[in-house]
Amino acid sequence: MPFTSHYLSCVGREIHYTEWGAQHRETVIAWHGLARTGRDMDDVAEYLSSRFRVICPDTLGRGLSQWSPDPVNEYKLSFYVQIATALVDQLGLERFHWLGTSMGGAIGTLAAATSLRGRIRRLILNDNGPQLAQPALERIRAYAGSPPTFERMTELEAFLRTVYRPYGWLSDAQWRRMAETSARRLPDGRITTHYDPAMAQQFVHHPHDYDLWEAYDSLDIPVLCLRGEHSDLLLAETAEAMRNRGPRAVVVTIPGCGHAPALNVPDQWELVERFFCASDPRSHGA
Repeated sequence: MPFTSHYLSCVGREIHYTEWGAQHRETVIAWHGLARTGRDMDDVAEYLSSRFRVICPDTLGRGLSQWSPDPVNEYKLSFYVQIATALVDQLGLERFHWLGTSMGGAIGTLAAATSLRGRIRRLILNDNGPQLAQPALERIRAYAGSPPTFERMTELEAFLRTVYRPYGWLSDAQWRRMAETSARRLPDGRITTHYDPAMAQQFVHHPHDYDLWEAYDSLDIPVLCLRGEHSDLLLAETAEAMRNRGPRAVVVTIPGCGHAPALNVPDQWELVERFFCASDPRSHGA
């Protein structure tokens, strides 16, 4: 089996994660997006596991991790950072790289600026930045807060193929895996997505959670931003500002994608690997 499955208690909450390449010392934390699970990272984690240990958590309220008993106070970036800090402490990780898609990138940015400052060595933000477009946030909030239900797995897969079309090209096998790792049964036997809908309350109770320019500007580590060519969440002008302030991110546009590149094809894996392996990532010319 290419990965192993584990659980840890972090800040009193049970958190699930998969581990790839456990034989390696150098580690990458790969953190998924808002309404997704750590299994989204399977392809890039498998690729990186030839030289890195890769840890792919399920955020609180997603996948196989515990749902929060206190949604208002725990479904927010600062609590996710507390969980991340507890996770890496228990794993004995002093220094490591961070790869974050969307929300996972925001968690990494805030963590690198606060409790994990000096421990995150290099940061990749996959279609995430310190300022996000409000119309896109409203779109995400609308579908994430009211997940539909289905009679059949094939109906869920069709829904995911529509909602996540901006991810870019995925093979039929990758779409099927996304459906199977995104599904949970309801008491009536119907199928819905594998997360707590209350996690969308973050946008109600913490409306400025993703305003992270102060945190971003404080970073002094190499940062790579992968921006989907057609992203409606990370606008081109925001990515350009990221080049010119704070850590002066390297920005690479991923063609044929919106929000967010799926990190499921060799060209994207190689960008990630080269950045983490470069002797001077800030001069990364991808």
